[in-house]
Amino acid sequence: NFTLEDNFNFKKFFIEACDEGADAVLAIDRVSNEMTLTGKKDVPPSAVTRPICGIMGTIRLVAGMYLIVITRKRNVGSLLGHAVWKAVDFDVISYKKTVLHLSEIQSQENKTFLSMINNVLTTDGFYFCTDYDLTHTLQRLANTSPDFQEMSLLERADQRFVWNGNLLRELAAQPELHKFALPVVHGFIVMKPCRINGKIFEWILISRRSCFRAGVRYYLRGIDSEGHAANFVETEQIVLYEGAKASFIQTRGSMPFYWSQRPNLKYKPKPIISKTTNHMDGFQRHFDSQLLIYGKQTILNLVNQKGSEKPLEQAFAKMVSGMNNGIYIAFDFHKECSAMRWDRLQILVDDVAETQEEYGYFMVNSEGKTVAQQKGVFRSNCMDCLDRTNVIQSLLARRSLQSQLQRMGVLNVGQRIEEQAEFEKIYKNAWADNANACAVQYAGTGALKTDFTRTGKRTRWGLLMDGWNSMIRYYKNNFSDGFRQDSIDLFLGNFAVDESDGPTPLRVQKDWKFLTLPIIMLVAFSMCIVCLLMAGDTWTETLAYVTFWGAASAITATIILFNGQDFVDAPKLVHKEKLD
Repeated sequence: NFTLEDNFNFKKFFIEACDEGADAVLAIDRVSNEMTLTGKKDVPPSAVTRPICGIMGTIRLVAGMYLIVITRKRNVGSLLGHAVWKAVDFDVISYKKTVLHLSEIQSQENKTFLSMINNVLTTDGFYFCTDYDLTHTLQRLANTSPDFQEMSLLERADQRFVWNGNLLRELAAQPELHKFALPVVHGFIVMKPCRINGKIFEWILISRRSCFRAGVRYYLRGIDSEGHAANFVETEQIVLYEGAKASFIQTRGSMPFYWSQRPNLKYKPKPIISKTTNHMDGFQRHFDSQLLIYGKQTILNLVNQKGSEKPLEQAFAKMVSGMNNGIYIAFDFHKECSAMRWDRLQILVDDVAETQEEYGYFMVNSEGKTVAQQKGVFRSNCMDCLDRTNVIQSLLARRSLQSQLQRMGVLNVGQRIEEQAEFEKIYKNAWADNANACAVQYAGTGALKTDFTRTGKRTRWGLLMDGWNSMIRYYKNNFSDGFRQDSIDLFLGNFAVDESDGPTPLRVQKDWKFLTLPIIMLVAFSMCIVCLLMAGDTWTETLAYVTFWGAASAITATIILFNGQDFVDAPKLVHKEKLD
């Protein structure tokens, strides 16, 4: 824990570590923005003190610099003796004492940028640990050098998963300040003490969202030129029992070539594969890094093999055919599981059983000796890498867990996890919660198909909830995701507010069509209803009025749909080329 000493009469913030015997104090000059290390003796006695849980970092907005701190945390559990925390509340504090130096337009823009920062901070799923590296898997940490162990958490962190990396740049530049820098991951973590056969073990699920090519559902698809895939998530399942530990890793990510699916008011926009870009460059970079980090790859492509998704599946299959150390399996999830035949998922699980045996998992016995290493991963994807993907990942993780628990002596020979009712309930609910967390972060709503993950079967109520979530997704994807994308780009540093007083991209105004056509359509539709309710002297007169106003509303609606991309909430901060 830390304390923040502040007073508007002071020119500095003072952040003090609360560890016993700690004397180091971080001083941040509110005028020069300089950060220095000082001692408790330099803190003015009249400073207003309040506790904080950690520093997220600093960011420049129109009004100047802001300090972002974690003000409330909740304990998630303990990982190998280290407390893991979920950041619950934050505060964004201005260096400046007033915003009177801003014009009215600048003040409004500053408020918009602040609301963007708060939009990201209020998206559930930020986690941190003060003395353990949450960004790395157990296997990666076990295969490190002594020099690596001596590094600060910030230096040694896997930058793919440090969501406040951009905010910590000022602190990162000064090694002596690293003790105040907490790498924060975004995703989902659950830790559950479980009991099978009277034996208590710890079961942990960690999903780490990549901050490279991060964004929202329809605005971020495919890959960028560096090979970073949209909605890339590394999921690690951990078991701890009497000093032994085991870990199984899976990944998910958008199909790694150049394609887009911009919202345009249609329920399901048509995906478009770029015809002007060399797909193989980015594709190869993506898998080069995946092979280096995780070993062999088995790609599970769960998209439809007909309709608008078919060209994507064909393109992916063609590109992967030339890849070494990779297996490609296309499984039409919706076709195979149509008419509620969810038992057919076992077909895919059985097909990859031999490969899963070959890849194995990471394991350390109770004596601390590494007895198994994971040699490859399953990289699953559907269109969003959410609902279908999570279902398959939970089934593969269960098979791995079955082997781990038997090897640790928790499960007896012949026993199956599915038969352990108490644990099975914990397992299914945790994976469904994981699905919801990943879905809210990318698509804006909870996941679909979680009734199957929670209960093992598809239900009518689950179908109704999927319909409701799909409606909310439609609204958010078309009318609020541009703002969410801008918020993420600002937070991660993909867009930086200029120090000059020049105009920002927020000043871009919609053209006349954006307001005029919806108003015309609404008036025409209203008049159509009025004519129906207040009939004229003759039915022919009523029909004429209804036909005229009905045609006016239909024609206007058609024009709006035809120009759909002009009416959706599109991002303003990052150029279209970068999003593509």
